[in-house]
Amino acid sequence: MTGIAIVFMIISMLTIWGGLAVALINLSRHPEKDNDDVIETAGTAGNNSL
Repeated sequence: MTGIAIVFMIISMLTIWGGLAVALINLSRHPEKDNDDVIETAGTAGNNSL
């Protein structure tokens, strides 16, 4: 491998793995909210007609 190929490989690896690390840190700090706590009233579930 040439020197420029190694440099580009290192840059691309840092981009991919760095993005993964940032995404995991962001997800651990701000977890996704569950929609399990939403309560629908009886008779209106699945009724979208006006």
